Amino acid sequence: MKAVVQRVIGATVTVNGALKGGIASGLLVYLGVARDDTAKDADWLVEKIPNLRIFDDKEGKMNLSLINYIVNQQKEAVNKEVVNHEKEVVNIKNKITTEDTEFDIDNSVKLRGGVLVVSQFTLLGDARKGRRPTWDKAAPPEQARELYRYFIEKMGEKVPCESGEFQAHMMVSYTNDGPVTILLDSGERF
Repeated sequence: MKAVVQRVIGATVTVNGALKGGIASGLLVYLGVARDDTAKDADWLVEKIPNLRIFDDKEGKMNLSLINYIVNQQKEAVNKEVVNHEKEVVNIKNKITTEDTEFDIDNSVKLRGGVLVVSQFTLLGDARKGRRPTWDKAAPPEQARELYRYFIEKMGEKVPCESGEFQAHMMVSYTNDGPVTILLDSGERF
């Protein structure tokens, strides 16, 4: 499996003008599934991606993982929601979850601190010969769909996760933060 991981502020994916997924901040992951990929490849990426230390800490160093980033977002949200009425502190900490959402100006729901996964078989394109890439290394649609769904399900167990639509023509909009872009290939994990 190949993944292009981008740290983003705002990312959405639409199909035929309809919003399919979106995050206010976090990671945009383009995912390509190869013929020889298995659940072990997806598991490796699911463990690797949310633990990449590519978010800034208080000193501005890339030292925090997405998981740390989400925890910090939650702490900030809790601190903003603590109300002090004549020394009576009401802490609504239990209402804040990893699925905290916010409404954007266009009223689209977006996750603050999450992953937006977009299937992209073109990551498996081979353009070494000629001018037209070949897709021989890309998994057939049935296999790719199964591993794509598996990846999303497993990622969703770790962090809030949204996705595009498999085998659809998608429009992806985002702002790369940094810019930070990491290339991962599960075939090179050893």
